[in-house]
Amino acid sequence: MKKILVVGSGFAGAVIARELVNKIENLDIEVWDERDHTGGNCHTEIDKDTGIVIHKYGPHIFNTDSKEIWDYVNKFGKFNEFTNRVKAVTDNGVFSLPINLHTINQFYNKNYTPFEARLLFNSFSKDVDINNFEDQALNMVGKELYETFFKGYTKKQWGCHPTELPASILKRLPVRFNYNDNYYEKKYQGIPENGYSEIINNILDHKRIKVILNKKFHIEDINESYNHVFYSGPIDNFFKFNLGRLGYRTVTFEKIQTDLDDYQGNAVINYTSEKVPFTRIHEHKHFNPNKKYNGTIVFKEYSKETTENDIPYYPKRLEKDIKLLANYKNQAKQFNDEQTRNKEPRISFCGRLGTYRYLDMEKVISESIYFSEKSIQNIISNVDIPIFFES
Repeated sequence: MKKILVVGSGFAGAVIARELVNKIENLDIEVWDERDHTGGNCHTEIDKDTGIVIHKYGPHIFNTDSKEIWDYVNKFGKFNEFTNRVKAVTDNGVFSLPINLHTINQFYNKNYTPFEARLLFNSFSKDVDINNFEDQALNMVGKELYETFFKGYTKKQWGCHPTELPASILKRLPVRFNYNDNYYEKKYQGIPENGYSEIINNILDHKRIKVILNKKFHIEDINESYNHVFYSGPIDNFFKFNLGRLGYRTVTFEKIQTDLDDYQGNAVINYTSEKVPFTRIHEHKHFNPNKKYNGTIVFKEYSKETTENDIPYYPKRLEKDIKLLANYKNQAKQFNDEQTRNKEPRISFCGRLGTYRYLDMEKVISESIYFSEKSIQNIISNVDIPIFFES
């Protein structure tokens, strides 16, 4: 009987574990998680007083264009239909995000057609080098919109000036020249009716998967009883930060006490001004708009730098981080070479934290399925599994 250790019970670890036991009969898997629950940062809890599903570590809206991925998650629980329509409180009023034709016309007090709005935005574009987030923003939306919607919010969210951030961060945010205020443009969108924890627990529900909670991983835990280890925790933590810490942002939450039945009328509202210390407010009852609740539960969200006692959320991926990541990847290769020489189990790094990338849930799941498929024959034949898989 072969045995695999999976470190971390978020989507990356859970999907890898389930896919491997589904395809390999003589395989047992242990899944360790240092927290007292499964699900990683997707963990949800149902409030006993109101029945509202609480996204413990902040809102997660599942969205994908892949029918394969949508069908996969729906095998493990029912998803409701939810369209994320974000609003932004600014110094100039309340607007819809992402920037769309309604936002543009409201902001400029105009009645632009799509063609006229495109002409306006074309005038913002200059033939200049795009070296950072601010360059990209000014070239995409112009100074006024940038300073209203992005500059202050970005400084709060990332803890540095936008000129220090890569342009790629802004490229993930669309600008639309129609009245579509759906935050995502994916075909399939929704949130599990009973929360993400139910989905992940169902993925892990297999007689040959053993989940061990409150179990912190140490490099010394790797022993010959395991044929391989899949590690979805932070790669710098695996090596005990011996080369330094990669940059992450984390978030904290302040619960808003209210007797109101509806606090803000929307699931997520961003606060873009740098003068406001928090980044957004989320009201979790609105993530399931088809269900009626008595009362509401609301949180303010704050962003801060990750310290040794914080949960890492968002990889910063500044230039110094990318260089440090390359050094950790090289160390991972050397570590695995030594494991091979000593005939001990090798390590594969996976997921957002293991590969230090910003990944949506659909991407984590699709990569984990593919990584599992590529690993099956290796496990059966005792052939080395790749250290990293990044599609």
